[in-house]
Amino acid sequence: MITHLQGKLVEKNPTNVVVECSGVGYLLNISLHTYSQLPSQDNIKLLTHLQVKEDSHTLYGFFSLAEREIFRLLISVSGIGANTARTMLSSLTPKQIREGIATEDVALIQSIKGIGLKTAQRVVIELKDKVLKIYDIDESLAHQNNTNKDETLSALEVLGYSKKQAERVVDKVIAAQPDATVETLIKAALKNL
Repeated sequence: MITHLQGKLVEKNPTNVVVECSGVGYLLNISLHTYSQLPSQDNIKLLTHLQVKEDSHTLYGFFSLAEREIFRLLISVSGIGANTARTMLSSLTPKQIREGIATEDVALIQSIKGIGLKTAQRVVIELKDKVLKIYDIDESLAHQNNTNKDETLSALEVLGYSKKQAERVVDKVIAAQPDATVETLIKAALKNL
């Protein structure tokens, strides 16, 4: 229902943030991984997952698409709720979790606080095939982002900017907007050069 929020960062804590969008403040529960990725600037964009229960509606925020996808996979496993999935993403990066599941590293998954042997085995068994599919999608997105970055840098060089200076700015823009088009990257980079 709510796929992302973009607005002013009003409050920032290790477990949650408040993002103000058009005068409404949204409380998003976040992992330590997302907390460490948050920029210090006022305006941010977080991907979200809305969990609806009988007694509550809870928003979870994610800095990257990969983190949100891993979160959704984790909560699909019996015995893992949203808070446990958030703890897992606070203990390990999405990449470490994905690789741990793909390589059937039960010990790595079990090393997370609150995850026992049976739950770790269930995570690996139920998610291995799904994680491998996401890994393929991430690889193609990374390749697409590299192509977009190269095209953006090329355009900025034609406009007279040095490659080092342009690359620094473009990397920041890509970190903030990983799925941005070449046109969006160029516009954002020009504002910051």
